[in-house]
Formats: sequence, C-alpha cells, structure tokens
Amino acid sequence: MRNKGQVRLMQGNEACAEGAIAAGVRFFAGYPITPSNEIANIMSQRLPQVGGKFIQMEDEIGSLGAAIGASLTGVKAMDATSGPGFSLKTENLGLAVMIETPLVLVNVQRVGPSIGMATSPAQGDVMQARYGSHGDYAIIALAPSSVQEMFDLTIKAVDLSERFRVPVILLADQVVGHMREKVVLPSYEEVKTAYRPEPTVPPEEYVPYRGDERGIPPMAKFGTPYHWYANSSAHREDSFQATSDYAVSEKLIHRLTDKIEQNKKEIVEMRGECLDDAEIVVLAYGCTARSARGAVIKARKEGIKAGFLRPIVLWPVADEEISGVADTARAIVVPEMNLGQYAHPVREAVCGRAKVFSLPKVGGLPLSSHEILEKIREVQRDG
Repeated sequence: MRNKGQVRLMQGNEACAEGAIAAGVRFFAGYPITPSNEIANIMSQRLPQVGGKFIQMEDEIGSLGAAIGASLTGVKAMDATSGPGFSLKTENLGLAVMIETPLVLVNVQRVGPSIGMATSPAQGDVMQARYGSHGDYAIIALAPSSVQEMFDLTIKAVDLSERFRVPVILLADQVVGHMREKVVLPSYEEVKTAYRPEPTVPPEEYVPYRGDERGIPPMAKFGTPYHWYANSSAHREDSFQATSDYAVSEKLIHRLTDKIEQNKKEIVEMRGECLDDAEIVVLAYGCTARSARGAVIKARKEGIKAGFLRPIVLWPVADEEISGVADTARAIVVPEMNLGQYAHPVREAVCGRAKVFSLPKVGGLPLSSHEILEKIREVQRDG
C-alpha cells in the first residue's frame, strides 16, 4: 500500500506508526501496554502490507531484545511501550547503547511510579529517558507536542538513530498519543532517512568499533562475510575481546558519549516565539507546550513581555539555545507534568543568568494555560 500524499484526521499513536512506515521501519516487536497499544496494533496490520515483520514478544524485555536483533541484521526496527515497560526495557536499552544499535523506542508516558494510572498522562520519564540505564552514555530523546509531530518526529527519530548508531527515544505522552488532529502526510516515496554507515573495506580489514572522525563506526549486517561480535562488555575496537584495560574502557565510554554530545548541533531542535523582547520565557515540551503557548499569548495581551521556547529534542540538551534566552529574559518558567525534572538542565544551561522557576504538576491532570498564566503573573509581580 503506497501513500500518495494526503490530509487525514489521525490519532497520535496512529501517526507514529505511519511515520515509522514512511521512514522505512520494517520490523516491530512489542508487548501490550496502555497507552501505547494502538502503535503495536497498527504496525501489526501495516508492516505485512509493506513487506515488514511484526512480532509480539513474551514480555517487554524480550521485545526490545528482538528489535535489537533485527537491527543487527540491517533492518530498521522499532518498539513501543509506556512507563512500566520502559523501566523493564532499560537493561536492553543499555545493551543497544553499548553495541551501538540503531533503533527507535517509543514511550507514551503515563502516571507512575510502578503501575500508576494506566490511562492518565504524565511527563515523569524525562530523567529516566536520559539516565535510566546504568553507566555513562549519551542518548537522543524527542518530545512531540502534536499529532503531526508524532508522524514527523518518528521519521526524525529513525533518521537520527541510523546516522549516529544509537537508540533514539520518542518521548510522547498519553495526551498526544490519544488525541486526534489533522495530519498532512507526504508521499512516502519522498521521505528520506539515513541508513547506518556501512564498511567500505574488505571483510578482513573491517574494525567494527573504530569510529570515524565523528566517532561513529561503520556497521556491517549480521549474516554477511563481515564477522563481528555485539559485545556488551567493555571491548576493544575489534569487538571480539572483552577487556579489563582501564584505558580501553575509558576511550570507549568517551566515544559513546562524544558521538552525541560533540555533534549536538546536528541533533538539537528548538522552536521559539516572542523571544526578542521577552523578559519571562516559558519553556515547555510535549502536551504541556500547548498550554504554555496559550498562556504566553494571554500574557502578551495583558502587556507582559512573555516568550515561548519549546525543546523538540530534550536530550541532548540544547545548552547554547537555552542559555541564549538569558541574554534578554530575567526569568524562565518550566511547567511540567512531573516534580520539576527538566528544570534541572535548564538551570545548568543558564548558569544563574536568569532565575528558573519550576511549575510542577502530578497526578494525571494536564497543566492548563490558566495555571501557567498565573505563574507568569506571579513572576511578573515579584520582579
């Protein structure tokens, strides 16, 4: 089934599945969990139509393991879950980081901890997305705020995962995953995404974990004459030997981190409005960004010089872009459906040049534009 380009009314999770198909994802392994179930359901129907494979695994750990295995054979792969499943998947997420496996992991967030509230939205997995697996590493995480972005950012996630040989997290939420909006779908033949760098040398000269000038090594498909080991232990560049050499381990960890952090200008993406003269900037992501933008518009009508900044890529942090806001703004308000998780990297980015006010909310009810506007007024009054 080919898409010729059209406008459709779609649910966020449906748009995510269609974005994956458009980006060339041809393998999906999953395990049922609310509120991401629609992604797996749709992929089970759509993948056979485009020559792909869908499999429901026995649990969350196995599903991400299957996606890793598929990616190693050269297939673009994806998995989807919510908070409790994401917690289980972090072990294999660390494996994917260590063996540098491109794939996309969708997390449609819900209230936690533990089982929490299965059908209520939250943004409580922000720090878990960055630091959920043990050890030091870097990760890419995107935060869609609309159904259109569930489509567009799924494509971007696939592209980034392949370019940087890293698992990419699409950090959505129940509101965006379940709402319905107009989506403009391109002709899928026009959608272009990267494919992981492949070796250009003969098999006998292939060094599977030797990075290029940006730190990204070529990736040969399993099942070809290029033999290499997906080594989850600290390993040398040849992949076959686990090592206890401290210098080798240090070099490996720095490369896994630097290939993201040192190339963040190719990765980070921000959207801003009314920032030129803004004295109070509201920084928000995901479903909360929708209310935040409304609050800024209302504040402007009241004569408050408010601005709006939305990180589309949460990790890595767009330090320079956030810091730049402090050139004019004296305060940054960070509304979140958690107890203030992303306010921490925002404070680090501005380094005291502007006051950062967290506006947390938990329990399953989204922040309203009125609640955010009240915080803007409070900051304005207090000077």
